[in-house]
Amino acid sequence: MVDRVAALCNYNVLEVVFSYLDLNDLGRCSQVCRSFRNFLNDENSEVWRWHCLNKLPKDVTKSELLSPVPTYKTKLRAFFHSWNPSDCSRNVYIKPNGFTLHRNPVAQSTDAARAKIGFRHGRHAWEVIWEGPLGTVAVIGISTKEAALQCHGYVALLGSDDQSWGWNLVENHLLHNGDMQGGYPLLNNAPKYQVGERIRVILDCDDNTLSFEKNYEFLGVAFRGLPDKKLFPTVSAVYGNTEVSMVYCGTPLDG
Repeated sequence: MVDRVAALCNYNVLEVVFSYLDLNDLGRCSQVCRSFRNFLNDENSEVWRWHCLNKLPKDVTKSELLSPVPTYKTKLRAFFHSWNPSDCSRNVYIKPNGFTLHRNPVAQSTDAARAKIGFRHGRHAWEVIWEGPLGTVAVIGISTKEAALQCHGYVALLGSDDQSWGWNLVENHLLHNGDMQGGYPLLNNAPKYQVGERIRVILDCDDNTLSFEKNYEFLGVAFRGLPDKKLFPTVSAVYGNTEVSMVYCGTPLDG
């Protein structure tokens, strides 16, 4: 009994101490010893809860939007991977929840946004939800930092150059370097995207491929031979007042 009480006291002390540390320091603490690592591996501990509620608006932590990331630690990670308010078209703003972009109703303009963090190694998955009308062109995919984020007219901006790769949800076409790369998904009479559906994007930097899932169904590899560059989750939109949310999920599960 004494040992159990002592262990509980130590646990409570760690909660208090770690709640004062920033995320970089917590990362270093996890490398100090097994006890610290095991403590921080509890993704719903009070430490991660405190950091999550301190960073994220309270209403979004319990929202359906973050259902793919059920723990406080994964919600916090998703927030740090969300849309970058400093890396988007001037006609786009990021809503206070941090996960949703809003395209202003500007005529004859196509507008894009990139995530805060790009990837060059490993496997990564994120979900995109188009929460407003698609308009004539609505593209989801990836880009490098060199890809443009705004252009004149209503066009498939994402996929219009050699620095971006996209899936046009309106026409079910793959786009890269200004060319259509064929229909997608590779199904007969493939259904069109419906507003509100979740699309899971899967980037495999080890295999240099980009794939998509919809409604938990794997749609196949969309792009192969991706370059050895940092690649960012990206979307481009044309419809005024449309909104697009993005939630980073982490490493995709096999199968």
